[in-house]
Amino acid sequence: MTILPIDDAAIAEAKQLRDAFQRFLREYEFGMREVETKISILRDEFTHMHAYNPIEHVKSRVKTPDSIVEKIARKGIEPDFEVIRREITDIAGVRVTCSFVSDVYRLFDLLTQQDDVTMRTVKDYIATPKPNGYRSLHTIVDVPVFLSTGPIAIPVEVQFRTIAMDFWASLEHKIHYKFAGRVPAHLVQSLTDAAEAAGELDVRMERLHREAHESNQRVIEV
Repeated sequence: MTILPIDDAAIAEAKQLRDAFQRFLREYEFGMREVETKISILRDEFTHMHAYNPIEHVKSRVKTPDSIVEKIARKGIEPDFEVIRREITDIAGVRVTCSFVSDVYRLFDLLTQQDDVTMRTVKDYIATPKPNGYRSLHTIVDVPVFLSTGPIAIPVEVQFRTIAMDFWASLEHKIHYKFAGRVPAHLVQSLTDAAEAAGELDVRMERLHREAHESNQRVIEV
């Protein structure tokens, strides 16, 4: 058996690259936490000042190294950190699930209108759903992260959706995963129909919520 000599330079270079990648991902974790803090503050303010919480739950994630490498290869971009930061904008993601559609737009406005938040893009899949019925409000925002070396703007994808939209998206994802993306046509149609039903449910529930609020106000006034 031939024992290959250890290339100390190659090992050092690999370690340096690994450490740089970890620092790169940590910056996205910090950016994600900045957005989480902003959403948490809004949730607490609504709960204590308005006696109403429009946020049902919040989920966050930073893409895994394997997922980022796969996307770099798929998009055919240069494996350079600055290029990756410019071309891949969903490395850090925060999903905010709200009670009603009006809450979705209200929270979106409250977040994106903050002075230290810069909105890059917005895609309104509620006003214009995807062909498969997917509904959600997506935005890419830059948030400042203050490091020991100075401030850096980190892009974070923020998705706003209702409970019904979130339930549908979760089911759609599970079905596509089960069939490895080759979903039978009849299930695709059923999913599209279910998305329509979920949209109608959002409208009905928001109307019911508004009517209940108005009725309660009339009782208070009397």
